[in-house]
Amino acid sequence: MPEISRFYGIIIRMFTREHRPPHFHVQYGAHKAVFTITPPELTRGELPPRARRLVVEWANEHVADLLDDWERSEQQVPLRPIAPLE
Repeated sequence: MPEISRFYGIIIRMFTREHRPPHFHVQYGAHKAVFTITPPELTRGELPPRARRLVVEWANEHVADLLDDWERSEQQVPLRPIAPLE
């Protein structure tokens, strides 16, 4: 599963050939979660509240980039890195 971003110990990944709706996977330490892209909402797993807020903030800033990577994943072409949260 390609890593597309990393910030504050949070790792964002996206699988290729995944089921809809468009989503991404998050790992933070031992915690794992899945978020939809539009809107960025936790759909599976759990994260500490601060990490969850950071992921939602980052995702809101990069909706277009995330959707572009989702399309790339469906076409099975390499995903593009997305800037971390600063």
